[in-house]
Amino acid sequence: MSKKTQPSTLFRPLLAATLAVSASVGAVLPAHADYLWLQTDNGQTRAQVGELHKAPGPLSDLSEPRQVVAEGKTVPASADPFVLAKEEGALADQRFAATRAGSDGVLTYYQARFGREETRAVHDLELVPTTPQGNTYQLMFKGRPVAASQVNVDTSEGWRRVLLPAKDGTVRFTPSFPGLYVMEVTARVDNGSVKLNGKQYDEVRHTATLSFEVPQ
Repeated sequence: MSKKTQPSTLFRPLLAATLAVSASVGAVLPAHADYLWLQTDNGQTRAQVGELHKAPGPLSDLSEPRQVVAEGKTVPASADPFVLAKEEGALADQRFAATRAGSDGVLTYYQARFGREETRAVHDLELVPTTPQGNTYQLMFKGRPVAASQVNVDTSEGWRRVLLPAKDGTVRFTPSFPGLYVMEVTARVDNGSVKLNGKQYDEVRHTATLSFEVPQ
């Protein structure tokens, strides 16, 4: 990797993923905190929150649920805002976003992606395959490559594994059996204090997932 594409050292993530990844800027976050992910059932794609190997958590405390179909373009929520619509001309991979304003002073931006076809990021924080349907991934934050320090693999079958990144900051993993895989990254932003709807939040996190199915 050339010097221009080396992972940023200004964004210092300490990552643990579920295929979860969680990341922190400046401090280690819990390895398996709640995240938002996408999965399909009977041809329908739905957003879930919690952890893959546990019962889904409540969606009621999430705000601004929206389907992302292109850079800067979202689709208004349907009757069930956590079920994705089939948008004509949308991106090859499906994306969804929501926000959680925690009572603990933490504001979390959830960004989920389903599929490994595209090799570009659309969300602010996104784990991107370097080749279509490939097994090497680069974490991107606002268009810049950043390095994960640890990656945990979690699947619908309850199988989990810890991975370490390569020297170039990428993460490599080859699925070994059919099922749903989720890659999750949670990054705490340095100096991320923000005011939203009149309330001050002293900590801002971006949580991103990349999920995909390996068929039988």
